[in-house]
Amino acid sequence: MRIEAYKQVQQVYSSKKTAKAQNTSKKAAADQIQISSFGKDIQTAKNAVAEADDIRSELTAPLKASIANGTYQVSGESFADKLMKKYEEIQSL
Repeated sequence: MRIEAYKQVQQVYSSKKTAKAQNTSKKAAADQIQISSFGKDIQTAKNAVAEADDIRSELTAPLKASIANGTYQVSGESFADKLMKKYEEIQSL
């Protein structure tokens, strides 16, 4: 084995090590984030939905009252029709 060749190879590797050391010594840049106006609009909409009530009491109050009074009637045919429509929607997927 030739010793001169070993020294040349060693010089190549040692120069790469110093180059890597110089790159790591640079000051690291700070991370930044930019949100588009569309993203801001989506965030605003999500916040509005989160703050809204889940139950619309103006619609549910009369139903609750009629159930409590025992006057709420459900049509069996109407219920069956809606159930079948839902079933057909699921089957078409």
